[in-house]
Amino acid sequence: MEKAKMKIIYGAIAIVIVVVGVFVIKWLKDANEENETLVGDYTPEAEITEDQARQTIVSLYFPGKESHELMPEARLVDVKELMNIPYEKIFNMLKEGPKNEKLEGIIPQNTKVLKTYLDKDCLVLDLSKEFLDFNKDKENAKENMVNSIVNTLTELTEVNSVKFLIDGQENEQFKDVYIRKNG
Repeated sequence: MEKAKMKIIYGAIAIVIVVVGVFVIKWLKDANEENETLVGDYTPEAEITEDQARQTIVSLYFPGKESHELMPEARLVDVKELMNIPYEKIFNMLKEGPKNEKLEGIIPQNTKVLKTYLDKDCLVLDLSKEFLDFNKDKENAKENMVNSIVNTLTELTEVNSVKFLIDGQENEQFKDVYIRKNG
């Protein structure tokens, strides 16, 4: 009697597994057909123009006007401009300042990029002496300016640190090699 009960239980379990399996397979097949239909019927609303295809997003870091913490601001840039002079282009975008009114520009406006080059993974920025004209009266002005530049330029995969030169020479105020810092 015990064996008969076991056979009935195993038989019932086997039937349930088969029935559930059939429904699962049917459901998966229907879902797959629905996905194929969705993909096949998609048409974009507008074609991507050649100008849009040539643009990329760059994150520029600026201190907040109130918090003074670095915050990213995304900008669209023509890829061709970045291919020719990437470090100068990005530095000049930082110098121009943010578009967001809650952020502030921090690089002295008359600063010029004299030369840029990579030394292994360290970007050397040779800047004009006007770079030294940052607002020394403002708390953390130098630190915010350095971190703004370093955090922005280390977004590029080949740059892990930044060294500053002033008119081709090391300067006592910026003698270190700077790495990315948060905030």
